[in-house]
Amino acid sequence: MYAPRVFISMTVTLIVFAVAAYLITGSFYTAVIQTLICAVLIQAGYFAAVLYLVRREKQIREAGATSDAAAATKSSKDGSRRDGLRADAAPNLPASDT
Repeated sequence: MYAPRVFISMTVTLIVFAVAAYLITGSFYTAVIQTLICAVLIQAGYFAAVLYLVRREKQIREAGATSDAAAATKSSKDGSRRDGLRADAAPNLPASDT
């Protein structure tokens, strides 16, 4: 998730929600309260999504670490300590938010 895009999307969503709430209820005060509640719910959802992504990444890394440990044990028996990755592989990886 790309943070600036999320914040802009959240702001636009809240503005649209506030206008819709005002048009439906006809009360500015009620629209503000409902929009604040909506903002809290959106933020809680965003927080939960980030926690989920961090947890999933941790599980993937732990699974990779166990398979790497098994591969390292195997390669140490062979006398080879290479993992097949070049030293300059990481800087050449494309960076994207998708």
